[in-house]
Amino acid sequence: MQPIELVVFDMAGTTVTDHHEVERCFAEAAVETGLSVTDERILAMQGLAKRYVFETLWKEQLGEDSPEVQSNVDISYDSFRRILEEHYLTQGATPTEGCLETFAYLHERGIAIALTTGFYRVVTDIILEKLGWLEGLDAQRVGTPTSLLQASIASDEVSRGRPYPQMIERAMQLVGVTNPKAVVNIGDTPSDLLSGRAAGVALNLGLTNGTHSREQLENQPHDLLLGSLWELPALLEKHELSLTN
Repeated sequence: MQPIELVVFDMAGTTVTDHHEVERCFAEAAVETGLSVTDERILAMQGLAKRYVFETLWKEQLGEDSPEVQSNVDISYDSFRRILEEHYLTQGATPTEGCLETFAYLHERGIAIALTTGFYRVVTDIILEKLGWLEGLDAQRVGTPTSLLQASIASDEVSRGRPYPQMIERAMQLVGVTNPKAVVNIGDTPSDLLSGRAAGVALNLGLTNGTHSREQLENQPHDLLLGSLWELPALLEKHELSLTN
């Protein structure tokens, strides 16, 4: 077993409080642009890159090979971006329960913090700025050992977002961690857990006080399900103890 060098957190629902506003913005964009989708289907696709979600849903509605898919995707995605950006610009964002305390715990131990998200960079930065988390990040959204975050990765900065492992792998590259067994991944959606498994991380953790319940996550690939971020420091303490015994 390796000492933990990096914890990769999802944003909405994991480190940023989620009141289902993303789903509401998505549903509003769907209605506005003629896309038929249920609330349950929207929830099931949380955590995935948003343009990919629209592409998947429009293919389901129009047919895989329909020539109208891409133009409809463009229209729906543009509508969603406008609605979502306006929401976060006007309503702001707050950290989840135990988030800042967990960040402080990791800082004290020199463990890097990276945030990954199914959002694109523009709205990611709006949220980070509202929280004061952009401070210390450079133009590539890489921080220093003393900044709150050491890296931020948005879904439009990798070739494939969740459920693929590219965002976790990019986080590792940006902070200089080479072994996935020195990485913890934590998120509140099935796609978060699928990406953690694909990356081969040491601990792949589900969070049950975000957008998905324990029942919705227990059949997804995971090592443990946590009730909140308050539980993460104790789990990492246990991991460290196992290294010395």
